[in-house]
Amino acid sequence: MTSTELAARKLRLGTRGSALALWQANMIRDRLLAAWGAQGLEVELVRVVTKGDRVTDRPLNQVGGMGLFVKGLEDKLLAGEIDFAVHSMKDMPGTLPEGLTLASTPERADPRDAFLAAPGRDVTLATLPAGSRLGTSSLRRGALAKRINPGLEIVPIRGNVPTRMGKIAEGEVDAVLLAAAGLDRLGKGEAITERLDPDAFMPAACQGVLAIELRAADTDIAALFEPLGHGPTSIVAAAERSYLATLQGGCQVPLACHARLSEDGRRVRVEGLVVEPDGSTVYASEAEGPVADAAQLGAGVAREVLAAGGQGVIDRLGAAGS
Repeated sequence: MTSTELAARKLRLGTRGSALALWQANMIRDRLLAAWGAQGLEVELVRVVTKGDRVTDRPLNQVGGMGLFVKGLEDKLLAGEIDFAVHSMKDMPGTLPEGLTLASTPERADPRDAFLAAPGRDVTLATLPAGSRLGTSSLRRGALAKRINPGLEIVPIRGNVPTRMGKIAEGEVDAVLLAAAGLDRLGKGEAITERLDPDAFMPAACQGVLAIELRAADTDIAALFEPLGHGPTSIVAAAERSYLATLQGGCQVPLACHARLSEDGRRVRVEGLVVEPDGSTVYASEAEGPVADAAQLGAGVAREVLAAGGQGVIDRLGAAGS
């Protein structure tokens, strides 16, 4: 079958309905159409409500395991109701359901976390006064923030990006932590007070990376995504997803992983950690090696983090949430 014959079809793209999810889905659709639209490709967006969207009155770690924003889309894929789904890769578990796979990985956006205070306020995460209320839906962000500024009060907040940003103006919190990539994608990067250095505030695994998920049997559809792939991002994502899969931790666990390529692109450095929820102790490790070993390096770092004390954190939080 020629590339023209492969592209002459209508695909159903599954996405959540938030502004950020729709931006990401439309970006992938536009890039697909730029590559294949002249050959007859059409892409229809199908909005899907996930458990993470429905349950908003509790912190994510109290709602369920990792995949809260993913499983509803995966169910539609497996049922044949959509042809592919676009996710924030950081929301995905380290292993996929049987019958599903990932297509080529687009280029990563800014992986850093972002600190937002009220406009015009001259403050950073480290200098926010003791007793200030910091809003975040992430155990990892809350724990790492406490390591930098132990006097903060961590306030769980839920909702989409604009809703969480609005908590500052409403006076519910003094500042919030969000993913820089999401803010940039929504054109709200100028609202960021401070982009946090990954060496001091390690991001979530695959933060800033988009995942394109489809049925493993649909190799003809997978081929259409090859022009969207970004080799360096695929390497670091493989390392970080392997780390996540080995830890078997989800949003109930404050864990982080960040992989970076060397300047010549031939080696990858993988850093990972698990932090006590109160920020008191970090269990960390790192490794470096050839890019061909990215997944093995990620898994190795995870095993070392578990052995250093991370397993105890995962066991305690798992027992508390069961």
